[in-house]
Amino acid sequence: TWDAIAALIPTLAGRISAGAGASDVQAVVEGLDDAEAVAVLREAGEVGRLVEQVQVICAGVIARRSTRDAGHAGLAQARGHRSAASLVQELGGMTKGEAARQVRVGEALFDGGRDGEASPEDASAGIGADAEMAGAGAPDAPAARDWRQVLRDGLRAGAVTSAQFDAIRRGLGNPPPAPERDTEAHRAAHDHTTRDAWAQAAAQLIDEASRRTVEELAAAARTVRDLLDPDGAEARFLARYEKRSFRTWFDQDGVRRASIAFDDEGGAYLDTIFAAALRPRRGGPRFVDPEEKTTAADLVADPRTNDQLSYDLLLDLIRAGALADPAAVFGTRQAGLRLVQQITADGTPAPVAVTEDGLHSLPATVAERRACDTGTIPVTVDACGNPLDVGRESRLFTPRQRIALAVRDGGCRWTGCDRPASYCEAHHIDEWARD
Repeated sequence: TWDAIAALIPTLAGRISAGAGASDVQAVVEGLDDAEAVAVLREAGEVGRLVEQVQVICAGVIARRSTRDAGHAGLAQARGHRSAASLVQELGGMTKGEAARQVRVGEALFDGGRDGEASPEDASAGIGADAEMAGAGAPDAPAARDWRQVLRDGLRAGAVTSAQFDAIRRGLGNPPPAPERDTEAHRAAHDHTTRDAWAQAAAQLIDEASRRTVEELAAAARTVRDLLDPDGAEARFLARYEKRSFRTWFDQDGVRRASIAFDDEGGAYLDTIFAAALRPRRGGPRFVDPEEKTTAADLVADPRTNDQLSYDLLLDLIRAGALADPAAVFGTRQAGLRLVQQITADGTPAPVAVTEDGLHSLPATVAERRACDTGTIPVTVDACGNPLDVGRESRLFTPRQRIALAVRDGGCRWTGCDRPASYCEAHHIDEWARD
């Protein structure tokens, strides 16, 4: 009943009478002030996370009792469903994807579930799933933490939601096994080290979960994985590159349609093109430059939809090819894929680079190739990652200052804003006139 649910939410406790309906609850909430409304939402979220834990635990139990080996006697099969996810979807009134995620997370909470299985991507990269048992041959070394148990503990403690749990787990994947050519002692030491590194990464991502969206958390987990396993990152990059494709067909109404599967680099490059051309329509900045203001206003007032604008832009690029005038197509900021790669003081490059927009990781070999093609722009930062002072001769930011800001901030710094660097304008935290 609603009064029983309200009793679990401190701000609503005592305000919902027995027998109340949804409309009564709505009337009570509408009468709250701003702070109380926010408090109710926060408290309801905390209750929701506890309820969600019950759901995923039940989903895991149902999945364990609905295996293929169980046949028609399985829990889900006996109720007319082909899989546990199908039963969970029906009972929860959720999408197929949400049900599949609940089953994955539920199984991951139990030992012996699908935690130990390598994903298709892991298999294509030669990454095994038996690292969990490795390290037993090093009796003098302390046992490495089980990174999956770190995640389970985070979910049970309410530090992450099931969606965040799934994003971290799928993003990190399984630690790579030691090379077969190594001795048993070396393999044991390798497995111990990698398992502990994965556990530390999981703990760090759990700590960041409250400050990141699920999408950002998944991207961060993939980037951390690539940093910890650069050889695997290269293999995964090449595997996705081999899957690149483009095809067209006619639908039943005679409309030509197309499907594209991008590789990492090509997809990131296309993103920069459309972001540069359409950013005023996608929540871009309030421009400082008068000409950009006019161009942005014209684009916002354009009667075409964003999808239509994207289509027309793509055809314009195809028609113009290499002879396209960047200023006519993109305005004052030419589109281009910019990668950021950390270089230590002794000149050692990081094993992966990330795109300036979106922070998607790419192998170091891609950064090396693009450096040969287009050159590099060095950005020197201090120990805290802040670009060094480059002066204040002009009020507006120089191109190099803007690059430094993009490297430091990764995008918009406003709380809750996820706009990439290409959508942003440089601005002063302290007014320039008061410096």
